[in-house]
Amino acid sequence: MSRRVDRLRTKLEEPLLVSDPVNVRYLCGLDSSNAALLVEPERVQLFTDYRYAEGARTIEGVEFVEAKRDLYQTLSELLSGRIGFEAQSLTFEQYSRLHAGGIELEPRYGLVEELRVVKDEAELAAIRQAAEITNRAFERFAEEGDLVGRSERELAWRMEQLLREGDGESVSFPVHVSSGPNAAKPHSHPGDRRIETGETVLVDAGCVVDGYCSDCTRTFATGALPDELRRAYAVCLDAQLAALTAVRPGATGPGADSAARDRIEAAGFGDAFGHGLGHGVGLRIHEDPRLAQESRHTLAAGNVVTVEPGIYLSGRGGIRIEDLVVVRDGEPEVLTSFTKDLVVLD
Repeated sequence: MSRRVDRLRTKLEEPLLVSDPVNVRYLCGLDSSNAALLVEPERVQLFTDYRYAEGARTIEGVEFVEAKRDLYQTLSELLSGRIGFEAQSLTFEQYSRLHAGGIELEPRYGLVEELRVVKDEAELAAIRQAAEITNRAFERFAEEGDLVGRSERELAWRMEQLLREGDGESVSFPVHVSSGPNAAKPHSHPGDRRIETGETVLVDAGCVVDGYCSDCTRTFATGALPDELRRAYAVCLDAQLAALTAVRPGATGPGADSAARDRIEAAGFGDAFGHGLGHGVGLRIHEDPRLAQESRHTLAAGNVVTVEPGIYLSGRGGIRIEDLVVVRDGEPEVLTSFTKDLVVLD
C-alpha cells in the first residue's frame, strides 16, 4: 500500500478524496461499496461504515474513521479546505453535498488509474491464475462438445459453471455466447436461440481471482462453414497474430490497432471490424490502456491488455479471437493458451 500511496502523492497538488471503490481497493486493499480515502501529504484517512469497520481497522498505514451509513454526510461534516476529487467517479449529488459543507473541491482526472495501468508482480500473479482457470474452462468446454441443439443461454451457464468449478471467485462479466446470425453482433446477450449445424459460435468469458480479471474469446464451428465465414476466420487469425507482434513498450494504441486493422481491410473485411483491438484488464475488466484508433495511450512494460480483432458479417455470423497479454520489454507474455485453430464442435 505505502508504495502505491507514495507514487500517488507525487502527482497531487492538494489532498485527494478517492471515492471510486476500485481505486480505494487498489490503494489500501479494502473491498467496500461504501468507502473513501483521503490521501494527504503525511497521512491517509479511510472512511467507511460499521459493516466494513473490522476489516478497515486491520489495514496498516491508514487512520480509520468510522462513518455513518450515509458516507457523504460524514465527509461533509469532517472535511474542510481545498480537496481534489475524482471527477469521473463522484456523482453530482455527492459533489453538491460536499460543496454545501464548505469544502473547496478541485476536479482531478485519472490520477489513480494512471498508476493502475502498470501491474506489479502480485497483480500479475492473480491475473495469470485467472487466465489459467479460463484456459482450463475453455478446454473442458471444447472436450464436452455437443453444441448443436443447445441454447446460447444453456452454453453460457455451462461455461460459468466451468469457471467456478476451476476456482474462479466469480465471472469477470456475464459469459457471452452467440451463434449464427447473433454472432454478427459483437456483444449480443445469450438467448434461447439453439445452435445449428454449419455456423460459428462465439464464446467470450473470464473469471476473477483476488479481484483481478481475465478475458478470453474463441470462435467455434459446428461443422463445415460457408466459404466466406471460413475465409473470415483465417483473416481474423492472421490479423490477431500480427497484432500480437505489435504489442510492445512504446507502441501506441492506434499503432497496435492498425497492425490488425490493416490486414483485415486489405482482405476486404474492413467494414466488418467496427470496434477497437483491445483494452486493459485488471481490477476492472475494461480499463486503460486502450488499443484503438482514438486511443491516446502508449504501451509500457507491465500493461495487461486484450488483443481481440473481430469480423462480423450481418445475418451470417461472426468471428472474434482474443488473447490476454502482458506487455514485456521483449516478447509479449501471452496468458491465453487455448488453441486458436478453428475447433469444430458438432
